[in-house]
Amino acid sequence: MTTLAGKTLFITGASRGIGLAIALRAARDGANIVIAAKSGVPNPKLPGTIHTAAAEIEAAGGKALALQVDIREEDQVRDAVAKAVERFGGIDICVNNASAIWLAGTEGTPGPITEQTAESYAGTFDTNVLGVLLSMKHELRVMQAQGSGSIVNLSSTMGHRGAPGASLYTASKHAVEGLTKSAALEGAAFGIRVNAVAPGPVETAMAKAVHTPEIRADYHDAIPLNRYGLEEELAEAIFFLCSDRASYITGQILVVDGGLAMR
Repeated sequence: MTTLAGKTLFITGASRGIGLAIALRAARDGANIVIAAKSGVPNPKLPGTIHTAAAEIEAAGGKALALQVDIREEDQVRDAVAKAVERFGGIDICVNNASAIWLAGTEGTPGPITEQTAESYAGTFDTNVLGVLLSMKHELRVMQAQGSGSIVNLSSTMGHRGAPGASLYTASKHAVEGLTKSAALEGAAFGIRVNAVAPGPVETAMAKAVHTPEIRADYHDAIPLNRYGLEEELAEAIFFLCSDRASYITGQILVVDGGLAMR
């Protein structure tokens, strides 16, 4: 059976939600986990910090290194990757999970195109696109020197369709999928695989905080499986792409959305 025991996973945005779920899944396999996220102090609206996540990871059997990082700042990304290599000797797997969430308005502002601004564009694209670009830039440098590695980026079902009121978020996830395919072509010669997972609605703390009963009812009707995905289900999909079981898969977007994209 494929295992991640002894391998090092570098993951952005892993203090909670899908990121923490994949970190815990890998920790149970005996992996070393590097958490790179902004949440160094508690948020009254959302549970979890890099420190509480590190404690959970170690309780699950993994070794954890918690780093407070803003992925929009290249010097912070570069330093985080270097610290991961210094601590664990290399990086085998990267999951670029940190993202601005359009309904939450965590960066950028949802709304029609006619009301968007350059500031809103930057708020969304700096995290969702620039952050992924900078992360892969420094991750790939390490993996190229190693001659191996696997990267999984987090896209969305909106990465291959449109959505009224979510133009910037949708465009940013289209960009993530383009970056993923380009990086896969560049990394192949070095034995590096690059893929993405495109989730539909997932039952995270963020979703519980920002999805109104009306939004939840609409998704329930639209998703053929008639429910939100679970964090653990996304973690298993990402774990598969990270692992040697997906050794001949690169440049692909794995949609995990209960059938929503078919509608």
